Amino acid sequence: MDSPALTLRLLGSLDDISPGDWDACACPLGRDIPDDPFTSYRFLHALERSGSVGPGTGWQPQYLTAWDGATLIGVAPAYAKSHSQGEYVFDHSWAHAFERAGGAYYPKLQLAVPFTPVTGRRFLTRRGSESRAMAALVQGAVQIAADNDLSSVHATFCTEEEAAAGKAMGLIHRVGTQYHWFNEGFSTFDAFLETLSSRKRKSIRKDRRTAQTFGGEIVQLTGDELRPEHWDAFWEFYQDTGARKWGSPYLTRAFFDNVQDTMRDDVLLVLALRNGVPIAGALNFIGRDALFGRYWGCVEHHPALHFELCYYQAIDYAIANGLSRVEAGAQGEHKIARGYVPVATHSLHWIAHPGLRQAVEEFVEQEVRMVGEDIEILTSMGPFKRSD
Repeated sequence: MDSPALTLRLLGSLDDISPGDWDACACPLGRDIPDDPFTSYRFLHALERSGSVGPGTGWQPQYLTAWDGATLIGVAPAYAKSHSQGEYVFDHSWAHAFERAGGAYYPKLQLAVPFTPVTGRRFLTRRGSESRAMAALVQGAVQIAADNDLSSVHATFCTEEEAAAGKAMGLIHRVGTQYHWFNEGFSTFDAFLETLSSRKRKSIRKDRRTAQTFGGEIVQLTGDELRPEHWDAFWEFYQDTGARKWGSPYLTRAFFDNVQDTMRDDVLLVLALRNGVPIAGALNFIGRDALFGRYWGCVEHHPALHFELCYYQAIDYAIANGLSRVEAGAQGEHKIARGYVPVATHSLHWIAHPGLRQAVEEFVEQEVRMVGEDIEILTSMGPFKRSD
């Protein structure tokens, strides 16, 4: 499949490409600390090696690669999907409507990081080839879907710049909302609290005091501080959360072993210990300039411990390490009271069926207006001091 001077190839496994070639596109500023670790070879390969994606999961790898002669200039993490689970940009209503009308919504092609609602580049391009490579990847994804009778193509949690470029190419641009904390050059957590209204400041201090009453200590672990026994404990937490939220966990136990082997420097694990035994934990991944909260779980429930481990400890780490923001995952208006603010997220969609495409376009136009109004209202309700 060719665009001017470019060739697109599909790969069924990351074993078919070298880590250096993939990361030259995924991490063009250097492999030490990528913008986010989720599109790096080591993260996506951990998903694949562990069986978290692949046969039987509904996430079948179909990695897109764009070549200029023998030079790889663009890649995209892409998966043939037989369901809409683990995506966090919800299209279930689209699927149900199409299937009620006699259509087949699945399979579809998903350009995404599985189970990871984190904004990042989905069209991973080598420096100097950004426009050409993205155009080739977009055109190639649409052509693959059309040639194989797939209902649609979805690039979820793409960057705002990618969303604008994709919209110019004729894709449908959808907007959603998340809640992020931003570091305004704070030297301490108390300095951050001083930007909040008196009532919210007192509420957070009460949260933090209450969390400490569980009867143990809270530790932050990264790099060589992480041990296999920490992952044994966290796996128990993750299974409990996964069973309650999704019915069954998305990730396998082997995924965490792979993270320990290849990504422990990219991880911050916050654990609550009682008598040295973990009773709760929050898993974060470390990016170049942000901390990404991913999973939480516990075997004992204690007041405010979730807020402390997931939100306040993350802020502590970001301040101490000079990170500009904390992204605390999908959903959760309760995060606003804890200093997190609403921000827009973006996705791109191509729909094959003209009738469904028109219906989705009309829905998304209305949704964009509603999301913009919600962000404005929620921002005005934030916990920060009011200026005159």
